Amino acid sequence: MSPPRRILLVDDQPDLRKLIRMTLALGEFDVHEAVDGVGALAQAAALRPDLVLLDVMMPGELNGYQVCERIKANPALAGTLVVMLTARGQLSDIGAGQQAGADGYLVKPFSPFELIERVESILGIDGQG
Repeated sequence: MSPPRRILLVDDQPDLRKLIRMTLALGEFDVHEAVDGVGALAQAAALRPDLVLLDVMMPGELNGYQVCERIKANPALAGTLVVMLTARGQLSDIGAGQQAGADGYLVKPFSPFELIERVESILGIDGQG
């Protein structure tokens, strides 16, 4: 059996973090959390996650796009996959995510099933269990 995939969840909303953490607990995932961009970068450097689920709009000095750009620019984290989580699903928002280097986009609100499906898909996990 392979070790659990490490996921860093970055969102400033405690309720949403709890829902995502509970949803991912159904799979083989080791979930860590950060509430802002600075914390996300520190956690990413320490954890070297397989995947970062990253909110776009967060308090503090860094938004999700800036965090994504910095993760992708860091040679130690270059292989880290990033999925942007956002309530803003316009093409311009998705384009900004792509320009920042995001590997995927999940528009809020999303269902737990949609979340699991996207995470397994981007990590190349066969959903048949």
